[in-house]
Amino acid sequence: MTYTCTPSSLFTSFPLRHRPPPSPPRPSSAIFRSINRIPSHTLRLSALPIFSGGGRNNNNNNGGGGSWGNPSDSSDSDSNPNSNSNHTLFLSLLCSSAICFSCHLLLVKASKAKTLSESVWEVKGGKWTKLVPDHANDVFVSSQHGLFSELSSLTPSRFPSFMWFKCRDILKRLMLPEGFPQSVTSDYLEYSLWRGVQGVACQISGVLATQSLLYAVGLGKGAIPTAAAINWVLKDGIGYLSKIMLSNFGRHFDVHPKGWRLFADLLENAAFGLEMCTPAFPQFFLFIGAVAGASRSAASLIQASTRSCFFAGFAAQRNFAEVIAKGEVQGMASRFIGIGLGIGLGNCIGSSTPLVLASFSVMTFIHMYCNLKSYQSIQLRTLNPYRASLVFSEYLLSGQAPSVKEVNDEEPLFPAVPILNATFANKAQSIVLSSRAKDAAAELESRLQLGSKLSEIVNSKEDVVALFGLYKNEGYILSEHMGKFCVVLKENCSQQDMLKALFQVNYLYWLEKNAGIGGKGTLNDSKPGGRLHISLDYAEREFNHVKNDGESVGWVTDGLIARPLPNRIREGNTASSD
Repeated sequence: MTYTCTPSSLFTSFPLRHRPPPSPPRPSSAIFRSINRIPSHTLRLSALPIFSGGGRNNNNNNGGGGSWGNPSDSSDSDSNPNSNSNHTLFLSLLCSSAICFSCHLLLVKASKAKTLSESVWEVKGGKWTKLVPDHANDVFVSSQHGLFSELSSLTPSRFPSFMWFKCRDILKRLMLPEGFPQSVTSDYLEYSLWRGVQGVACQISGVLATQSLLYAVGLGKGAIPTAAAINWVLKDGIGYLSKIMLSNFGRHFDVHPKGWRLFADLLENAAFGLEMCTPAFPQFFLFIGAVAGASRSAASLIQASTRSCFFAGFAAQRNFAEVIAKGEVQGMASRFIGIGLGIGLGNCIGSSTPLVLASFSVMTFIHMYCNLKSYQSIQLRTLNPYRASLVFSEYLLSGQAPSVKEVNDEEPLFPAVPILNATFANKAQSIVLSSRAKDAAAELESRLQLGSKLSEIVNSKEDVVALFGLYKNEGYILSEHMGKFCVVLKENCSQQDMLKALFQVNYLYWLEKNAGIGGKGTLNDSKPGGRLHISLDYAEREFNHVKNDGESVGWVTDGLIARPLPNRIREGNTASSD
């Protein structure tokens, strides 16, 4: 005999009672007959324990409790005095669910209406396209119509402005980087405009020069084409040698790219002028053509080498490849226009050498002026010895790092040729940079020697020990020798170490000019209280501060862009590598 406690309802419980043993299993046919006899109206919610008033056991459909689909329980439920309250509870829950569902639908509809009332835009690069909802397909589509539908809806008075807008949009997408002007720096547009004009002038000169060369070889007078072709190949072949020879100077292009690029433009124009003189001296065609070809080859090498320096500075969003691609497109467009104008001008001039030279002089002036303006508009953010010295000198004098534009406007294009610097100087005078900082930067660049040999600046073993002890934690050794600031580079010296060395050089110069602390020999200067020791302590304290100030105004302070001498030393000896 077994006693169990079985809750038959969620809200009621019954006391322990005797449960009879289960009846023996009936045949399957009886089971099916029992199921078939169940009427459809017996599956009511009142039969569920939660809605029934009794708490009877429903196991095995015995008479001890209400069960699902038991006909004998139906009348009992209907006769239950609590059934009305159960029905009321059910109806209340049903109505509450319906009201909540309706409120939810209203909220969703209101939220959807609010969302669709706001403007939705698709941003692709620098182009913004307004999107509107398409309720039929449940998507957002462009609010702009197709070209033909827009044309059909235009009035004749609006047609010119519409075509101008479309052409401008197409040219902008073809000629400028995606996302312009946010994707490039502020000086990119000015540089590109000046480069476009100079490209047209350069191509006109090229057409006139080619025409003169053809006249010089007699192509217009019935000369044999084979002889002309041989002379042409020899002219170009000799000119290619200049690229091989000039490649040894490639390490200087990164330091002063503006000056080298302007020098390349001068070479290119000189080559055009020589080629235009060939009709007057046809017997010297091969010599003149070879010299001109060598000049043009050298110019093309310098232009290709320095172009990457400019484009790297323009890529404000690391879109370096796209900026180069758009630059090529701009160059092709300029050449295309220049070829057309050059052909027209060549037909008007003919074979007259004076008229060719006169036209060439005008085109050369336009070409060089546009090049000069384009290079002056470039704002290089890297630090070469001059720019770094100007930034550091101004920091030491005023406590603030100057802006990128101020320093670039002051930097000379030809540091080694002062006469040309005065000729091509930017007329706008800086109101931020002091004259003392400018003089210091110019003098420091001439006195700085990166990659010096240790054997040339020390005179005794004591000097070597003192210098190695002072700079044991640095990647360089700095000392002054015969008026020059000599920086000996260790084997593991990095661009960052060279930038720090230059900062120490600037402070040494400041001590010399403003504090009157001169040199007393390498040994004494390396001791505590000596100017080498003082300047190194200052550099260690302030170098990170000046770097952070420079970065805050746009400078790239990850290292010094310089091409030092190839001498290096290793700890423990003074050997140098060539």
